[in-house]
Amino acid sequence: MRNIALRLTYNGTAYHGWQVQKTEITVAETLEKALGTICPEARVKVTGCGRTDAGVHAERYIANFRTASTIPCERFPLAVNSRLPEDIVVTNAFDVAEDFNAIGSCLKKEYTYKIYNSRIRNPFYVHRAYFYPKRLDEAVMDRAARAFEGTHDFRAVRSVGTETKTTVRTIYHCYVTRSGDLLELKVCANGFLYNMVRAITGTVLYCAEGKLSPEDIPGILDSGNRTLAGPTVPPGGLYLSRLWYEDERLND
Repeated sequence: MRNIALRLTYNGTAYHGWQVQKTEITVAETLEKALGTICPEARVKVTGCGRTDAGVHAERYIANFRTASTIPCERFPLAVNSRLPEDIVVTNAFDVAEDFNAIGSCLKKEYTYKIYNSRIRNPFYVHRAYFYPKRLDEAVMDRAARAFEGTHDFRAVRSVGTETKTTVRTIYHCYVTRSGDLLELKVCANGFLYNMVRAITGTVLYCAEGKLSPEDIPGILDSGNRTLAGPTVPPGGLYLSRLWYEDERLND
């Protein structure tokens, strides 16, 4: 059996996240069905690099699956794309090591949250960026974002009621930039808690609104109290934007 890694990109608006679910349409389910039409297996099971939530997008995403198919890797993208909807696109396929696992082999991930900051909304950013009409100070936001960098317990910026073995993560970079009316918060870490990036973004926005100060963030993290941080912003502005693996072919 071959172990094949796919690089794909998708607009998550129409999907209830990545992970296969019993009653909702998801990206993984849609991809598995498409692969099932070109692979000899009765059912293809894909492993994704992370569990993106409903409405979240991926500029870069890696998934792997095992198959006895003899289709050359360079032909996989065209073959599977002809069976996928327009909002999911496979861009590359690679034969990878037997022990490769899209999520277990991932060294770190970067998410980007996009905010359209203008008095007038833009229809092309609907479900693709968070519309915020009041002028935001990106310098304050950047200062707040950088306060999240380092190794911390991030319980204060995760959804209440979710359980993991540990809530300690390392954030390698977290910063805010502006290009015209578009603000982007980029955060790279060795792992993320449920809704962590959206809660970080909400907290950074609270700092821009004057409801919190960037200097409050270390204390909020130390408290582990979700109610002290900002709100969880909507999913449509969130993108999985970059991934790192030891196999450098997957990092482009």
